[in-house]
Amino acid sequence: MAKNETLRKANRAKKDEFYTQLTDIEAEMHHYREHFRGKVIFCNCDDPYESNFFKYFAMNFNFLGLKKLIATSYSGSPIAGQQLPLFDGRNAGITSSDTKIPYKIEIAEVTDENADGATDLSDVEYLIKNKKNVLTPLKGNGDFRSPECIELLREADIVVTNPPFSLFREYVALLMEYGKKFIIIGNKNAITYQEIFSYIAQNEIMTGYRNINSDMWFIVPDKYDYEKIENGNRVKHIMACWFTNLKVKKHDEFITLYKNYTPEEYPRYDNFDAINVDKVAEIPCDYDGDMGVPITFLDKHNPEQFEIIDALNRYALLDVQGTNETVRKNKSHTCNINGKSTYFRIVIRKKGIQV
Repeated sequence: MAKNETLRKANRAKKDEFYTQLTDIEAEMHHYREHFRGKVIFCNCDDPYESNFFKYFAMNFNFLGLKKLIATSYSGSPIAGQQLPLFDGRNAGITSSDTKIPYKIEIAEVTDENADGATDLSDVEYLIKNKKNVLTPLKGNGDFRSPECIELLREADIVVTNPPFSLFREYVALLMEYGKKFIIIGNKNAITYQEIFSYIAQNEIMTGYRNINSDMWFIVPDKYDYEKIENGNRVKHIMACWFTNLKVKKHDEFITLYKNYTPEEYPRYDNFDAINVDKVAEIPCDYDGDMGVPITFLDKHNPEQFEIIDALNRYALLDVQGTNETVRKNKSHTCNINGKSTYFRIVIRKKGIQV
């Protein structure tokens, strides 16, 4: 079976159409304003009809000083035209009877065309008819891996979107291959993927400003199960967080260490040469060996203070060759204490000057 057909079947089998609420986008994006000025922003998993990412950047185009905003849609989108019905496609040579046609929208200028004292989506709709802003149908299906979307990716400076969770590994690999800066949302479990964790351990990807324990509520299509109605939308609670390779200032801060190590309070794993630390705040200040800490450590990780060595649960994510002597002898990559398995742990080691 061809690779792309396999991926299409995987897409159909998984429900990962989760649409980010505007309030969550605004709360995260305001931290990156200095990065956006003069840049081309690409939302390559964002139908302009439905995407609050497009809405945010279009409405704040001048405030952020953007050079250009590009968004592409996917032909398989289940709610095309329902959230942000800005355009009917007539100016792109598309009849109103056509549905779920993939679009490319490029915004290079937003001015107050209706003279109401503000630039908003009504101005963008009007400006689509100008030569500086273009709405056109795509030749393909709008998949982020398609040749025409790859060409747009080459042009982009920063990618900002909520990609399909089922394709997160492949999506991140594509961004890294083309050396793109990005701010994206992923399932929190993606941290435990070997490919993603390897980037995190090498400090090539970090968590964003939102606390990773503060899970998010996403808008879902009508065919999905939902938990409540919020602002007229069906929403569902998802374990998700922000991932980025832009500078995140909170990761420059040092964790204040105050506790002293004792063997009783910090037991060693049965089958991995490290001690267990149950809370990030309780990392001992006087221990220089390997330590297993909760996943919440990533929210406070400063690469100048700690080195990420590995991650443990049912297997070691990085120590695949068994270089850890205890792991190699026991032929196990779990992190057990007195025969009982613990939760996922990130193995760290102090480095440099501690404060």
